[in-house]
Amino acid sequence: MTLLALAVYLAVGVSSVLLIVQVSAARPAAPAAGAQVHDVYEAAFLAGGPGRVVDAALAALHADGRLAVGRPGVLSVLRPAAQDPVERAVFAELASAPNGALHTMRLRTMRSAAVQELGHVLAARGLMVPPSPPGGTRLADWGQVQALLCVIGVPISIVATVIEPIGDSFLEPGTPFVFLVFPVLVAGAVIGGLQAGRAQRRVTPAGLRALRSYRAGLPRPRTPAEAVALNGLRGVPDPALRAALNAAPRPRTARGRHSGAPTGSFHVVGDPVWCAGSSPGSGGCGSSGGGFGCGGSGGSGSSCGGGSSGSSCGGS
Repeated sequence: MTLLALAVYLAVGVSSVLLIVQVSAARPAAPAAGAQVHDVYEAAFLAGGPGRVVDAALAALHADGRLAVGRPGVLSVLRPAAQDPVERAVFAELASAPNGALHTMRLRTMRSAAVQELGHVLAARGLMVPPSPPGGTRLADWGQVQALLCVIGVPISIVATVIEPIGDSFLEPGTPFVFLVFPVLVAGAVIGGLQAGRAQRRVTPAGLRALRSYRAGLPRPRTPAEAVALNGLRGVPDPALRAALNAAPRPRTARGRHSGAPTGSFHVVGDPVWCAGSSPGSGGCGSSGGGFGCGGSGGSGSSCGGGSSGSSCGGS
């Protein structure tokens, strides 16, 4: 049994070291010191992904009378005056949405060039991980399998200790087999789970620091867009708009191979789609909890799933 315990230590140790090294290699290099969030939409993207960006733009457009909320889930344009690329994308997609359907417009705007470009810019500065990092899904699966096998190994080691026939521990009584392997099994399960989560994350440590710095500079949001960017749907000042956004369909999330999401699945043909934020609900395509299916901190999610309003297609 001593040799078997050594084999378990060797297997778990080698797997853990290789997993840590490969996950670290798949993460982007740390950006230069002082990486910052430049505007409210970058903050929204980091906090809740593309969905949070669109929600922040809708709050701004509604607050100054450029958009109106009709019956639940329907928007109408009162004054099509856009002040930035994201607002222009909202108006463009709303013009093609059937009957002004909010959920259709929201989904299309999340995948618009203006919103997706925010993810590319943040990734270029080292604040986010691209939607399809090399081997991201494979590494997450590796970590999850290691954790599962280590957990299963605990009861197996107990059974092996109880029914152990003859062996070196029988000839020379010593520490029971379960006590020999229990520490490495626990360590292997913890390392596997942590590295699986790390491989799925979209917002880097530098991105989280930049977002915290942005929050610290705004103890009280000054505009509706800032309130939504930092607080999600609970920051939407108008009850009608907030109700419409909350009522928008939100499919359940699932990790697709293209996304690397931690937690519906919407398979995109062509280039990977940014659907990530740092909030707890941003871990999949359409989680309603808020920001890492794609990486946030509460509020509205950012789904890139069909007819969704959640937050993520991808997941520091």
